[in-house]
Amino acid sequence: MIKFMAYKWLYFLISAAVLLPGIYSLMRWQFRPSIDFTGGALIEIKNEKIKTKEDIEKVKNIFLKENIEVGSIQSSAENSYLIRSKSVTLEQKDKVEKAIEKEFGKTEEKRFETVGPTLGKEMLNKTILAAILAAIAILTYVAYAFRNVKYGAAAVLALIHDLLVVSGIFSLLGHFKGVEVDILFVTAILTTMSFSVHDTIVVFDRIRESIKRAPNLPLEQLADRAINETMVRSLNNSLTIVFMLVALLLLGGETIKWFILALLIGTISGTYSSPFVATPILVVWQKIKDKKR
Repeated sequence: MIKFMAYKWLYFLISAAVLLPGIYSLMRWQFRPSIDFTGGALIEIKNEKIKTKEDIEKVKNIFLKENIEVGSIQSSAENSYLIRSKSVTLEQKDKVEKAIEKEFGKTEEKRFETVGPTLGKEMLNKTILAAILAAIAILTYVAYAFRNVKYGAAAVLALIHDLLVVSGIFSLLGHFKGVEVDILFVTAILTTMSFSVHDTIVVFDRIRESIKRAPNLPLEQLADRAINETMVRSLNNSLTIVFMLVALLLLGGETIKWFILALLIGTISGTYSSPFVATPILVVWQKIKDKKR
């Protein structure tokens, strides 16, 4: 049996090494918001010669030459493309369309409108409130199910760990690589919450069963046994998801790339945090409690 808990402080150091740069970035630079948060312009054009990814990149570069950031370019119909960008003036729009026509030939404007943010302040506040309520519900449920508040608190701390990992990495990517967060990022964050708790409960349930069978053994030893018994199952479960996400990341479209990356980071962090964050927190907490006694 591998004694995982013998290295619990190493796991905390690894988590700190990942979390601290992200937390610093969140405090100093925060996120780079997309049009979903800030609003902008929606332009739909039709051009028969824009077909490949290289052509779409050329269209993006045309916008950038006019100092207009493009959020996404999506195919909306046959030979038609929907372009979401930062706010543009009519003069800028005309210049861009003339440049596209010069590069690709006849271009038809099908739509041009100014759009507000998809995620307004009210919706963001509701999302944050929902996440807080979910964390409280998880704490309450796990504490009740295991008849011990330590289990609920450890599960929530592991959940916060995973959310900070994903958020911190995307804050750093936004600052150094210009990666924007959009409505799909919010979806990835909420998905990470559910995945994180799922694996933690499996490990905790095995610890509870071990305590019933051997109540006199130290919690550290029971935790080692629980992790050894669940590790293969957790890895098999997580790897099937990771392989699928990696395939989507490599072969999927540009519009979902960062969404898939957020899910991938959340999946890996959730798989790690269950045995190596939540369980060590539980063990350390119990040791502190025993010393006080």
